Amino acid sequence: MPKLEELQDLVQQTRRDILRMVHKVNSGHPGGSLGCAEFFVALYHEIMQLNDGFDMDGIGEDLFFLSNGHISPVYYSVLARRGYFPVDELNTFRLIDSRLQGHPTTHEGLPGVRIASGSLGQGMSVAIGAALAKKLNNDNHIVYSLHGDGELQEGQNWEAIMYASGNKVDNLIATVDLNGQQIDGATDTVLPMGNLKEKFEAFGWDVLEVEQGNDLQSVIDGLKEAKSRIGKGKPVCILLHTVMGNGVDFMMHTHAWHGKAPNDEQLAIGLEQNAETLGDY
Repeated sequence: MPKLEELQDLVQQTRRDILRMVHKVNSGHPGGSLGCAEFFVALYHEIMQLNDGFDMDGIGEDLFFLSNGHISPVYYSVLARRGYFPVDELNTFRLIDSRLQGHPTTHEGLPGVRIASGSLGQGMSVAIGAALAKKLNNDNHIVYSLHGDGELQEGQNWEAIMYASGNKVDNLIATVDLNGQQIDGATDTVLPMGNLKEKFEAFGWDVLEVEQGNDLQSVIDGLKEAKSRIGKGKPVCILLHTVMGNGVDFMMHTHAWHGKAPNDEQLAIGLEQNAETLGDY
């Protein structure tokens, strides 16, 4: 089977994992998780250079920081299926004393997770710090991060964005999940942010857009293009145009599924629309 087909199968399975995790505990954030399945699969299975095993320092490998931590279901699914921890541990999502809390945490030592996230607006600062540490360590690997578009309404982001360009943090690729939705409605209704490409460029970043953020090949190509721009004096931003709830027809194009779990009937429909590929946990 060609590599792209294998990765597409993994995207399908990731969606199944997301739906089943959130349904089991009747809690969680399926919408943004489903919309970012292609991004996470591409990043962890095609793009990032990773060491065997896991340690918090991450020296000699690429690093990823999830800023919009509420989309933890997609993060946990891809980490598990990349081998960071057993796939059947996905059964413990959001349970008391689980390592897989609703927002990622570090105190339980879950492999793959280097920061607690969920307090929105902080991940950009952390990613910049990690990128500067790599420069100090003469480590030429890349730091990746993911941010929600609604999350950019937090002011701390823009201080960090200004700092990154001002200090030529050119080993950083920050991706914005541009789905146009947030918990209270459309981003343009809650707080319009205007032209994000022009904003990032005005702050001194190199910006590229991936118009088809739910097309796996387009995401891979966009990430590879971003990598080619590393080391040229500017941090790199990818504006990734996705659909919230992608892959489950009744969850798409609406903020209603930002933080709502499917019932039994809705789960069955969602699973039917995403055929089993690798085996459920």
